[in-house]
Amino acid sequence: MALMVPKVSIGANGRAMPVIGMGTASLSPEAMLEAIRIGYRHFDTAFVDELFITSKLWCTSAEKDLVVPAIKKSLGNLQLEYLDLFLIHWPLRLSKEMRQIPVPKEDLLPIDIKSLWEGMEECQNMGLTKAIGVSNFSRKKLEELISTAKIPPAVNQVEMHPMWQQKELVDFCKTKGIHVTAYSPLGAISTSKRNNQTVASSLVEEIAKAHGKTSAQVCLRWLYEHGVSMLPQSGNKKRMKENLMIFDWLPQHKMIRPSSFLGSHDLVLETEEGI
Repeated sequence: MALMVPKVSIGANGRAMPVIGMGTASLSPEAMLEAIRIGYRHFDTAFVDELFITSKLWCTSAEKDLVVPAIKKSLGNLQLEYLDLFLIHWPLRLSKEMRQIPVPKEDLLPIDIKSLWEGMEECQNMGLTKAIGVSNFSRKKLEELISTAKIPPAVNQVEMHPMWQQKELVDFCKTKGIHVTAYSPLGAISTSKRNNQTVASSLVEEIAKAHGKTSAQVCLRWLYEHGVSMLPQSGNKKRMKENLMIFDWLPQHKMIRPSSFLGSHDLVLETEEGI
């Protein structure tokens, strides 16, 4: 039997989005199907109808006139009539000739947030997506966008986990009615040391042991307690199922704080004063 996952309403139309989904960047088709059988219904780019499907506008298409063609291409690839959520991947515009990482300076181009968002709004008005949002936007970039937007962003998808708590950004998004979704909820995929420090923290392990849970489950529950949806990524059937089993318990421990990972240094403790 598929596990049940709570949902959160996003955007002015109240679209229901499962609070835990699956990142799909490196998943095989077999792993995707297994995730569906287990109970996942929110996929950050997927190919199956009757699920909550999110896709993103890549930086080489970050121009108003390229947005609608880009979403139509995504819909064609996914064999869908519409998306549930369409996001601007980064507040950046890259040259179409960009072929390497790190990106050469000459491939970084000025971006017009106002006109780009008008292209995103057009996608929603045309019925090509039920909601629109952003990814990797700072408070400053959000303020710039909101100042001229006719349709406010429904979601801001950012890296967030106990080692990178994003409190100021999350609080700002809440005041503006923008839901936050966490990618890399167990630590940055590209930074293995940070990932290990997150799930292998002695405090996380202490909480996990007390509740008979895994460290990953503690990190995901921490996000849920902060009203954030999340996109863990795993092709392992056991971990897929474990990652969904975070809704039937309430941690009775002190909050996971930056000093638990970074040490009680003056700068860290100063940062904690507002938490």
